[in-house]
Amino acid sequence: MYDVIVIGGGPAGLNAAMLLGRSRRKVVVFDSGKHRNRWAKHMNGFLTSDGMSPGDFIRKGREELKRYNVEILEKVIVTATYSKGEFVVNDAEGTVYKSKKLLLATGLTDYLPQIDGVEEYYGKSVHHCQYCDGWESQDKAIAVYGKDRNGVGQSLAMKTWSQDVTLFTDGTNKLTKVDLDLLERNEVKLCTDKIARLEGEDGMLQRIILANGQARQQQAMFFSTGSKQHCDLGEQLGCEFTSKGVIKTRRQQHSNIPGLFVAGDAARDMQLVIVAAAEGARAGVAINIELQNEERK
Repeated sequence: MYDVIVIGGGPAGLNAAMLLGRSRRKVVVFDSGKHRNRWAKHMNGFLTSDGMSPGDFIRKGREELKRYNVEILEKVIVTATYSKGEFVVNDAEGTVYKSKKLLLATGLTDYLPQIDGVEEYYGKSVHHCQYCDGWESQDKAIAVYGKDRNGVGQSLAMKTWSQDVTLFTDGTNKLTKVDLDLLERNEVKLCTDKIARLEGEDGMLQRIILANGQARQQQAMFFSTGSKQHCDLGEQLGCEFTSKGVIKTRRQQHSNIPGLFVAGDAARDMQLVIVAAAEGARAGVAINIELQNEERK
């Protein structure tokens, strides 16, 4: 029986595990290795770790946890249940683990644009977060991908980083007059033609080839195609979700299930590594306090 099971070995899960380990709790972290930002070359916007590769960040975090006797297992948890103050989870091999408290730090998975060749550029010159990668794309010819009306907000936001911004709607044309006027006033170019593929070298975007054969010279792309929960464990446990598909959390990262906490991208709209780590720390403290209260006679 563990004090706490942490599912998710990214910044939220590792930071929570550190605070819990320092509180002398028996903790196990399950990490599938499929972190949301594993495609990225650099992790930006994290004070003292700005520009570090995501892989190095995880390795450093794991190394720091060793002194606190936190167990880290590279296993995928496939089922989770809660009954009478006890959580029971099963990994893909059928091994059962039990705990008093459970933290979900499982993150999100992005829907990549359905464009031929996009995987080659994702994390290098095709991105989903302007705060993570906007600085590196400053003053470049930036494409924003969003079907229907989904890319309007992001294309306007990208004007902070470059004056050369084009919204690509990939064969859809559902922009309203208000949208069109707003884009024009802010000098955002518009292309509603269907995209055939991306072209470039060594992961760096150079051209967007349209279905009509035209080539548009672009050096970076940001997309607005949404995301989903990385796994269905929150659903299995009966968590409440917001209209945006993230798990509802209350004060100190509590969910609606007693003893179940959620931290990181799975629970918030502010999806930054540093925010996920902070939420993990907050959850770790809250979990320890809850355990302390239960231990008092």
